[in-house]
Amino acid sequence: MTPTYDFTDQVALVTGAASGMGLATARAFAEAGAAVVLADLDEKAVQRAAEELNAAGHQAIGVACDVADEEQAAAMVDRAVATFGRLDMAFNNAGIQVPPSDAADETAENFDRVNAVNLRGVWAAQKHELRQMRKQVSGGAIVNCSSLGGLVGLPERAAYHASKHGVIGLTKSAAVEYAPRGIRINAVCPGTIDTPMVAAMLESQADAMAEILKEQPIGRLGRADEIAAAVLWLCSPGASFVLGVALPVDGGFTTH
Repeated sequence: MTPTYDFTDQVALVTGAASGMGLATARAFAEAGAAVVLADLDEKAVQRAAEELNAAGHQAIGVACDVADEEQAAAMVDRAVATFGRLDMAFNNAGIQVPPSDAADETAENFDRVNAVNLRGVWAAQKHELRQMRKQVSGGAIVNCSSLGGLVGLPERAAYHASKHGVIGLTKSAAVEYAPRGIRINAVCPGTIDTPMVAAMLESQADAMAEILKEQPIGRLGRADEIAAAVLWLCSPGASFVLGVALPVDGGFTTH
């Protein structure tokens, strides 16, 4: 049985919402009754996604945003509040991969790029979401997107995994700080999910991806809607006593 939620009169913000896990989560929030702000670097794609939700009878807007730029992250939150009056939930999902590299050969450019989006981007989005939520009597809920790479180490993934480990530290510290103010902050740690980004990895890094899949007890890729289900639960009253967790949704990969 798939749980259902009633987020009527609430507002959700999703970054990286033009495709993959972000789009699946934005759809799930909308189907549960929330007004949704979809943000993404790809302006055309995110506008199309928002238009599809509106055509289906939901409330949604698309916002172009590079979360690595704090001014754009702040403007994204301001746009959400200007349009819908408040902000109740956020899924800070925007993230990128960089090519695998021997740790001794990793370029500074790749390290800086992946951390700018995956860690600084989550930091910037969370910072400005919190500034809005702390004004609200009802508080809010934030879910940051880490990865199985935030929980384990794998060869040739040092820079990417550093960014995702950082998201968990950011989440735990902010969760402790904001719990007394009625704001719950958690992280979700997706495994290998069938998304456009993973499809590109499967094509360009077939051998490495085959090894990763061997370590997945469930024996298949995850689905974007399975991540969306975890995010909605973490934002729901059903998770009212859950904060500061890094929830693996990975088909059992991190049980080894």
